[in-house]
Amino acid sequence: MGQTLTEKILDDHLVEGDLVPGEEIGIEIDQTLSQDTTGTMVWLQFEALEMDEVQTELAAQYCDHQTYQFDFKNTDDHRFLRSAAGTYGAYFSRPGNGICHNVHKENFAAPGKTLLGSDSHTPTPGGLGQLAIGAGGIDIAVAMGGGAYHVEMPEVVNVRLEGELPEWATAKDVILELLRRLSVKGGVGKVLEYTGPGVETLSVPERTTITNMGTELGATSSIFPTDEKTEEWLAQFDREDEFVDLGPDEDAEYADEIVVDLSDLEPLVSKPSMPDEVVPVREVEGEQVEQVIVGSCTNGAYEDILPSAKMLEGRQVNAGTEMIVAPGSKQASEMLAREGWTAEMMAAGVNFSEATCGACIGIGHVPASDSVSLRTFNRNFEGRSGIEDDSVYLCSPEVATAAAIAGEIVDPRDLADELGDLEAPGFELADKYSAGYGADDPDIITPDEAIDDELIKGPNISSVPVKDPIDEDVSGETLLKMGDNITTDHIIPATSDILKFRSNIERLSEFTLSRIDDTFAERAKNAGSSVLVAGENYGQGSSREHAAMCPMFLGVEAVLAQSFARIHKANLFNFGLIPLTIDEETYERIEQGDDVEIVDDARAGVESGQEEFTIRVNDDWEATAYLDASERERRTLAAGGKLSLTKQRHGDSGATSSADD
Repeated sequence: MGQTLTEKILDDHLVEGDLVPGEEIGIEIDQTLSQDTTGTMVWLQFEALEMDEVQTELAAQYCDHQTYQFDFKNTDDHRFLRSAAGTYGAYFSRPGNGICHNVHKENFAAPGKTLLGSDSHTPTPGGLGQLAIGAGGIDIAVAMGGGAYHVEMPEVVNVRLEGELPEWATAKDVILELLRRLSVKGGVGKVLEYTGPGVETLSVPERTTITNMGTELGATSSIFPTDEKTEEWLAQFDREDEFVDLGPDEDAEYADEIVVDLSDLEPLVSKPSMPDEVVPVREVEGEQVEQVIVGSCTNGAYEDILPSAKMLEGRQVNAGTEMIVAPGSKQASEMLAREGWTAEMMAAGVNFSEATCGACIGIGHVPASDSVSLRTFNRNFEGRSGIEDDSVYLCSPEVATAAAIAGEIVDPRDLADELGDLEAPGFELADKYSAGYGADDPDIITPDEAIDDELIKGPNISSVPVKDPIDEDVSGETLLKMGDNITTDHIIPATSDILKFRSNIERLSEFTLSRIDDTFAERAKNAGSSVLVAGENYGQGSSREHAAMCPMFLGVEAVLAQSFARIHKANLFNFGLIPLTIDEETYERIEQGDDVEIVDDARAGVESGQEEFTIRVNDDWEATAYLDASERERRTLAAGGKLSLTKQRHGDSGATSSADD
């Protein structure tokens, strides 16, 4: 039996386990990336491992989230990250150089390599044949130390693309169509592997839009085969020597197949406030729009912004609508400027933002109250834009620009008919050399050019909290009962007033679950020990490990949920919180304020491989909860988390020769 492309790359990097879906495997990691809001903990944890230097082929540290440096805390974080990169041998991308996924794609992503990143949209380079996976920060630190990355072997699903995109339909509509079919839970435990004749009709930037937003399906990763278009795209960056011809075997077997006929697609839009609330644009035409933003790591490449520029040529943005362009990288900004498109868009009434995550996580360009914002981003979780009860729609640059011109949501095909002279901009691949910039990026500091050779920590940078080993008695009050699809944004918000404390867990923990209950942190401190209860897909969204670290710091011992998002569940293990799965009946019966006790000896049960645990509620009734964990995860959990396990194995100094826990 032949192998899928995913299996080929995993097999080439396999160091532990077998490629059997559902079984835990360990793989070697070639490259890592981290960004500024997760990176401080990555490097503090790497420091705790007492490694001398990075062991992976390449490690890159980006500053792309909190780049505006509102006060010294942000700037201190960036200085610390630069010093960590210099001390341990990583590449450092300076603030303002662009979003990690875009800059990494342009400079480092390579077919056939593995990439582990402390950001959930790390799978972006799957569009050029790299197997890239998002994970928590401690997993990145271990990988940089030469340790294997452990993950459940995913099912590989064949997404067969047929036909060719018609005018006004885009790669964004491909992934929106999949979200419409599968939902935000439809990709959990799976890698989406794209095949079929439709693949060759899509360029690398179009493919990376699809793989980037595959994260919203809950997928472990998404990947495309390589071909002439991959080689052509790499050549634009003088990296054609990194091209590898990769694809599945003809007789490869997949867990499932999804067929998408590109020819049938039309402009789509995701309604507030979940990425899978997808409908044709024509169903919501006429909705007044006060803000339009084109950009982000999903649609922030030069090739994504150029269609907007072409549509605006000789036109103006509607007087009642504000339009912002947020390029994914400084390189994209430079190309647009050198070719005159920046001036053209500014003349049309567009404001340009720094190349940053910014508005996508609620930092800057926060919408007005009771207004509609139309964005080319990947997430529209309620409140993520920086204001509660927001109304954010997701769409392609073409749909966004049509709305900016009309002042309301409109299918660009209908706008073209109305205006008479608006042509579909189509897709145009950038010509690097006509733009006039060279291969050297002054905003990336290589390990050989490192400015610092020791860590520089400001007063806001604290140590990493370490949990005690799990006790035989685990109990606590149900401090919060939550519904389905609770995101890591709900658990730890990412707005500018909160992000600046990402390096200070004691202070950051004060905001834990504040978007659901602003009394939670104080109640948790007073309770001493507690549990959380949630519905389906708990912890979806960003990879931020702070969403596990802060509840742990506040005394949360366990999370009882109907199901967990992959990265967050791994983070719960990494910080010693017990992730127990409960059925719908138990979920419905438990109330906030109930006392919950694990009847069994929790430590012995975790260590022995016990899967079913009896929980007693209010000394009144009992139910069964389930622990789905590998032997390695159980060792980690029993020790109180990954750092605790490291310290137990190697003494209080935390020293380790391999960092492979």
